Amino acid sequence: MRPSAAAADCTVAPGDVTWTAIRAQGAGGQNVNKVSNAVHLRFDIRASRLPADVQGRLLALRDQRITADGVIVIKAQSSRSLEANRAEALARLQALVDGAARPPRERKATRPTRASRQRRLQAKSQRGEIKQGRARVRD
Repeated sequence: MRPSAAAADCTVAPGDVTWTAIRAQGAGGQNVNKVSNAVHLRFDIRASRLPADVQGRLLALRDQRITADGVIVIKAQSSRSLEANRAEALARLQALVDGAARPPRERKATRPTRASRQRRLQAKSQRGEIKQGRARVRD
């Protein structure tokens, strides 16, 4: 499958990203309280240079990383290196944008076949007979 032209211009511009170095959670030995190696990436969708349709699809996503204000917040802390965590956060943001860059496929309306409708009705009547057999016996 060939990438579309819309996907080509959906790279995240470095100027649209705000970085904040924070202290990572978890065990870290002697440096745990001194070195800020984790990173928060903040990306304002509405203020970005992405195409309007991609922005709309990003804002429509039901993702906990997207705030009500339309800001994507990604926290990366898996590596001990600040630069490696920055690269990981940027890669995760780019993956999110790439997913929204592809327009959803249109649904083709289909109709059930006559045989499938008959099978469905037959299964319903069989199920009804089974349930009727469980009913109380009347005199």
